[in-house]
Amino acid sequence: MSALTRCLQEEAAAIASAASRLSHEETEKALELLERCADRKAKLVITGVGKSGIVARKIAATFSSIGLMALYLNPLDALHGDLGVVAPDDVCLLLSNSGETAELLEVLPHLTRRGTARIALVGRVESSLAQGSDVVLEASVDREACPLNLAPTASTAVAMAIGDALAAVWMERRGISPADFAINHPAGSLGKQLTMTVADLMVPVTRLHSLHPETPLAEVIGHLTSDGIGSGWVESQDAPGALIGLITDGDLRRALQDHRPAQWSTLTALDLMTSDPITVNKGVLAVEALKRMEHNRRKPIAVLPVVSDQGQLQGLLRLHDLVQAGLG
Repeated sequence: MSALTRCLQEEAAAIASAASRLSHEETEKALELLERCADRKAKLVITGVGKSGIVARKIAATFSSIGLMALYLNPLDALHGDLGVVAPDDVCLLLSNSGETAELLEVLPHLTRRGTARIALVGRVESSLAQGSDVVLEASVDREACPLNLAPTASTAVAMAIGDALAAVWMERRGISPADFAINHPAGSLGKQLTMTVADLMVPVTRLHSLHPETPLAEVIGHLTSDGIGSGWVESQDAPGALIGLITDGDLRRALQDHRPAQWSTLTALDLMTSDPITVNKGVLAVEALKRMEHNRRKPIAVLPVVSDQGQLQGLLRLHDLVQAGLG
């Protein structure tokens, strides 16, 4: 066994041991406070010093990302004015392996006076911090994974794991869905899949030149080139704005291949277009539009016309735009 593997196993064992020591009653109290915090639209304020402060920042970021307003509060700054961000309905999670961190003990009575609920995540349940809190979550470890048993390693892993577990169970109890999660992750892959619509990516019709059934081949080529879209839409002469066909580079190549060069000068948009193109509504999720392109059985699709319920063209959605948005 390598030394690295041994250290990882020691940290994993420390987490498993901490899980067996956690009080069901105390964890339920902690979760009830977190649920009350969400119901009252209050904040979860997390504080700690040193390595515990780094873990506190991560736990705050996790809760913020799943929909519970959370922030990290530096205890030294709290004592010099930042305590003003803490309200009576808030919940404060205090992290300290020893449970005797001076800065946290100085903050504690001020939280008590405000009526702010206090959860101590500590390595010693008999510590001063634990005694001054409403809920105590034990995060003790037998030893650190550090060979000197000094550097916070196993203890920070346990504290982080307990914070993650609180967040996961809170999500479960609040019924957080993938769509809820995506609201706070708009730039992530999941966020884009669950929030980005065709309307967000399509080339609007105002940027497109329309063609008519009798538009000659040379003019069609000119439009395909000038728009820079690689396709053109054919508009009904009887119903302005209504889509009756789509011409792509592929349609153009196939038409030229199917007709002798001598016939090319007689070809019009009507001869070139696909008269029943697959279309999409602008409110559809972009990832669903991508599936329509990929799973089409007729021929590869690189462009989807975006139409209204009345058949009016609203724009064109290109495979290129979907790939650039990170969906392809």
